[in-house]
Amino acid sequence: MSNVTKIPATLGRYTAQPIDTPVKRKVCAYARVSTDHEEQLTSYEAQVSYYTEYIKKHDDWEFIKVYADEGISGCSTKGRLGFQSMVKDALAGKINLIITKSVSRFARNTVDSLSTIRKLKEHNVECYFEKENIWSFDGKCELLLSIISSISQEESRSISENVKWGHRKRMADGKVSVPFSRFLGYDKGEDGNLVINEKEAETVRLIYRLFLEGLTAYAISKYLTEQGIPTPCGKTKWFRSTVTSILTNEKYKGDALLQKSFTSDYLTKKIKTNHGEVPMYYVQDNHEAIVSPEVFDAVQQEIERRSKSGSRYSGVDILSAKLICGECGCFYSPKVWHSTDRYKRIIYQCGHKYKNQSRCTTPHLTAEEIKSFFIQSVNGLLKNRDEIIRNLKEGMKIVSDCTALEQERDHMKEETVLLAGMVESLIMENARVALDQTEYRKKYDSLSERYDTAKVRYEELEQQIEEKSQRMQMMQTFIDSVSKMNPLTEFDETLWGILLESMTICTKDDIRVKFRDGMCTN
Repeated sequence: MSNVTKIPATLGRYTAQPIDTPVKRKVCAYARVSTDHEEQLTSYEAQVSYYTEYIKKHDDWEFIKVYADEGISGCSTKGRLGFQSMVKDALAGKINLIITKSVSRFARNTVDSLSTIRKLKEHNVECYFEKENIWSFDGKCELLLSIISSISQEESRSISENVKWGHRKRMADGKVSVPFSRFLGYDKGEDGNLVINEKEAETVRLIYRLFLEGLTAYAISKYLTEQGIPTPCGKTKWFRSTVTSILTNEKYKGDALLQKSFTSDYLTKKIKTNHGEVPMYYVQDNHEAIVSPEVFDAVQQEIERRSKSGSRYSGVDILSAKLICGECGCFYSPKVWHSTDRYKRIIYQCGHKYKNQSRCTTPHLTAEEIKSFFIQSVNGLLKNRDEIIRNLKEGMKIVSDCTALEQERDHMKEETVLLAGMVESLIMENARVALDQTEYRKKYDSLSERYDTAKVRYEELEQQIEEKSQRMQMMQTFIDSVSKMNPLTEFDETLWGILLESMTICTKDDIRVKFRDGMCTN
């Protein structure tokens, strides 16, 4: 019979420390609350106080610190700076034992919970979950953690769905909410709705006016920074993206589009732009407007015009932004003549006048000549105001009729769905049955070609309908502006931006003005 000799254990089962060692365990605690509500913050402070005392009561433990995260979700370890710092210190050997209230306080994400526990265990760092009485060095730990973490994760999913339902119900009821602390121009009223903050509203109106006067979003952001005007967050430096956001936010004209974005994953909390995945809600006349609908619509049209411009829009000068050479189609640009003497002046000429061998013969103009011609054109327009408005309204009736286009578009949509199904069925049949591959390829190519043709036509119809809608909006904005205007006695930069589409210079006696409604004069 074989002799068996027992070798006594030298390490503690749960401590991983030598049994006879007098060295104290380096112990920390982790505390977390998921919201910054007052009652939760009280819980957070209680956790920190409790575990500080709890650890210090053990003579064989050395208190390191309490790591904590306030107002942070436990669905992911990302963004939990206290948690990340604790794990980093533990892996560096500064901690031997981590104590926390429960598994759900540690992490609600099953994968994060188990992967972190395993990583810590590899470095002889133990975790103790007080509520469940689980030690991570215990053999049954992973099974228990998997079950409890899964329950916590499912609870998070359920809470997330309930919160989403609540938000969407509020949106469906037309209840508007914005982050007032970083939303320029509005404060929260007694009823929870938006109330104009007049001081900040002036900045919003300035941004819209500067844009219509020809400046780019970048130039506006630079100007605001130089003037020391605070940003929506109270900072001193403006960015182009902030200006663009203000210029395209419908809330400044009194409306509200709700659910522009949504949380696509309750674990990662990833925010995704809504392209139709979930419903959106548009609330008209929800609150008092800072800029008129006419000005807002004019800005959107100007953004569209600049994006479709043949050459890159610079916005260096409000006049040159709309002056076009009648020969080459290039924008006019400002030039300084006699820059070093008393005859110094600024003139406008074709930007490509001296760039090609065949020079453009279009004339140069002074700012005074351009402004004078604009005033003359607008006042000429106002003489026949009633007739023009009447003709525009008649034209709008024709433009607004999209019945035939919409019917054909719907037909093309049905056609693409049908053809896509036929292609899929053919592929599945070829996977199940040994078809003649020459015949299969012939059918596949034929269906694919029909599908591509139908899809292209569908997209063309969508574009035509969208263009008609934009045209309608442009005509209405023009009517609203002209209806309220008085004859001009001096140049108005805002009207230059709202009314004028372009001014094409052929000769000094042949200057063609195109207004935003499509009307042309010379």
